[in-house]
Amino acid sequence: QVQLVESGGGSVQSGGSLRLSCVASGYPYNLYSMGWFRRAPGKEHEGVAGITSGGTTKYAESLKGRFTITRDKAKNALYLQMNSLKPEDTAMYYCARVNSGWSSLLDPGRVDAWGQGTQVTVSS
Repeated sequence: QVQLVESGGGSVQSGGSLRLSCVASGYPYNLYSMGWFRRAPGKEHEGVAGITSGGTTKYAESLKGRFTITRDKAKNALYLQMNSLKPEDTAMYYCARVNSGWSSLLDPGRVDAWGQGTQVTVSS
């Protein structure tokens, strides 16, 4: 029932920008917290940014100032603007529904629905 479809990934040089998009369907989108997570080869999921149904945001400390999460409730859409990208940002990025309020927005254990992922590769 729940579907999350990401797009916008690609290859970019260090210092460049990308904007990821996620379109949600199959559930009352406006009632849930949403987030972006990433996974590099051989590593577990890492919380990148999250946003509650009320619009409050939370970011991984290492990414503050570079990434911005927004949501468009009219379009059931979630976005991640990524600026000043670094090679260490290279990973598969996933849109997710988070079964949490603000406090656990970046906890992969609270995710109850995942998108298929979109690859982001940053070269030096």
